[in-house]
Amino acid sequence: MKLATYTTNGRTLIGIVVGEQIVDTGFAGAMIDLIPDWDTLRPDLEGRAAAGSGVPLSSVKLEAPIQRPGKIFAIGLNYADHIAESKVETPTNQVWFTKAQTSINAPYDPLLIARAGPFVDYEVELVAVIGKGGRNISKTDAHKHVFGYCVGNDVTERLWQHRTPQWSLGKSFDTHAPVGPWITTSDEITDPHAMGLRCFVNGEKRQDSNTKHLVFSIWDQIEHLSQAMTLEPGDLIFTGTPGGIGAAMDPRQFLKPGDIVRCEIDTLGQIEGVMAAED
Repeated sequence: MKLATYTTNGRTLIGIVVGEQIVDTGFAGAMIDLIPDWDTLRPDLEGRAAAGSGVPLSSVKLEAPIQRPGKIFAIGLNYADHIAESKVETPTNQVWFTKAQTSINAPYDPLLIARAGPFVDYEVELVAVIGKGGRNISKTDAHKHVFGYCVGNDVTERLWQHRTPQWSLGKSFDTHAPVGPWITTSDEITDPHAMGLRCFVNGEKRQDSNTKHLVFSIWDQIEHLSQAMTLEPGDLIFTGTPGGIGAAMDPRQFLKPGDIVRCEIDTLGQIEGVMAAED
């Protein structure tokens, strides 16, 4: 099932995407409230999806599926080609950073180039959405804790990222975590480690890889994070970006106002944003 957060006629709702239509779930809360009750709500939602009676997807505004996740964690240096272009050794331990809640952005909204940080780059990533919370989750059981997946862009301000050993500020500028266009529930994904992902800038393909090339699998990541903290429903995990970032090009290519950045992943769809200078 594809579950989206959308706005229509001044109301923000949760809907089921069925083809080119979106069907209201009738759920009164936000997506982060729906996820813990998924097993109970699912039969009714499947019935609504089968019955149809939606509105055209093109007539609504898609929002970030989870607008205020409790935690956003992202792993760095997790594809061999990205490690090579970054001119560093393959990590023996997982490299993690956080992105602020306020960096969340709708899948088709503009992406901000801030006055304080003009060196903005793209990073297409598969995003895992935690469904069942827990601590000390084993690698074997990790798949049971994923509610679904969506497309993400770990937009990064490179100057702020690299002028300190901690990357979180450079990763947390407003609008720099667009996700969507919806959550595809995990039962629809045969293997999250066999999904093609790509990023285009103004139609030029910059990144093109497959999640089979992850250094640390999604299950490794969940096991590792949950040793340190309790993962909760609605938490987002950005699982890494492949090679092809603008900062590694010769000469380096940072994003400019008016550039169009599209990120897409097989089965999950695509997100797209226009770069805009801060007023």
